Amino acid sequence: MIPFLDLKTQYLGIKQEIDQAVLSVLDSTQFILGRDVEAFEGAFAKYCGAQHAVAVNSGTSALHLALLAAGVGPGHEVITVPATFVATVASVLYTGATPVLVDVDPDSYTMDPGKIENAITSRTKAILPVHLYGQPADMDSILTITRKHGLVVIEDAAQAHGAEYKGRQVGSIGDLGCFSFYPGKNLGAYGEGGAVLTNNLKYNKTLRVLRDWGQEGKANFVKKGFNYRMDGIQGAILNVKLRYLEEWTERRRTVASHYNSLLENSGLTIPMVKPYATRHAYHIYAVLAENRQEICKRLEEAEIQFGIHYPTPVHLLPAYQDMGYKKGDFPVSEQISAQEFSLPMYPEMTRESIERVVNVCRRDDKLSVYATDS
Repeated sequence: MIPFLDLKTQYLGIKQEIDQAVLSVLDSTQFILGRDVEAFEGAFAKYCGAQHAVAVNSGTSALHLALLAAGVGPGHEVITVPATFVATVASVLYTGATPVLVDVDPDSYTMDPGKIENAITSRTKAILPVHLYGQPADMDSILTITRKHGLVVIEDAAQAHGAEYKGRQVGSIGDLGCFSFYPGKNLGAYGEGGAVLTNNLKYNKTLRVLRDWGQEGKANFVKKGFNYRMDGIQGAILNVKLRYLEEWTERRRTVASHYNSLLENSGLTIPMVKPYATRHAYHIYAVLAENRQEICKRLEEAEIQFGIHYPTPVHLLPAYQDMGYKKGDFPVSEQISAQEFSLPMYPEMTRESIERVVNVCRRDDKLSVYATDS
């Protein structure tokens, strides 16, 4: 079987360092926040080129707190996209604000800047672009619009650790940037975790207060906050794994390069890297096919795992029907949901495995005809 991702192999490669880091936390008994979380915050902020990183217990919590820190609340609107994981939209609803959706660009699958201005109203408070699948959104175009209208930009970088936009790490470009460290992410914890990046001192202070029940000092509750603190063990694990992120990202890009060359002229729509994307991080390798069901059936029969990200755009999910959108409102997002499937993608993936996956997708018996040297 070829797995969709291989966390076990990754763990075995760094087992000694991980085990030592975890045991150190157990010995210190700093199980919530503490020195390892603080160390990770500093290292992650430096890696991303931001002044501050605030570690929390999930990517959803990161989005929620970033919105609150930016002053988003009841009566406000936040512009985002339907082609995303549901947490992006849910986090806006948590604040009492209204999500306003715009369609995505047909090449990048990220927010189409050309759709934003028509969606802005007097109630618009923030823009929430998503760096989907590891592809950076067009941040300069988005920032030009938001500066014109005095809006806050919050990046959903949950799938884009290590991705770069014109040489800058995503998550550090807008006013706030949100990451998830769910185990399957490019930088994943061994449990839940998240972080918010910012260069704004006020936002940094507010985020730290809100994540810890609204405390400013012991038992001094100055805001109605949340229990969104990161565990010490997750901080220690992420500290170890962050040291490997660059290496793993480049391996992902090599896997993607092999896929790209082998799937050329296959009939599949392979990921397009936009000119502004200095580095696509390939959280997943997403392709489009009109005959998705047929290909996925072949993959299943060949014991090759795959993913579908996501089978229904947010505006058509049963739980979000009350947003007032209908089928046909966002044709690009709907097409992606109808045709997208994701091939196995992880740093440890071998050329042999890649060729096997491609062979099943193409249904060619002689892979060597179109394979290239590694």
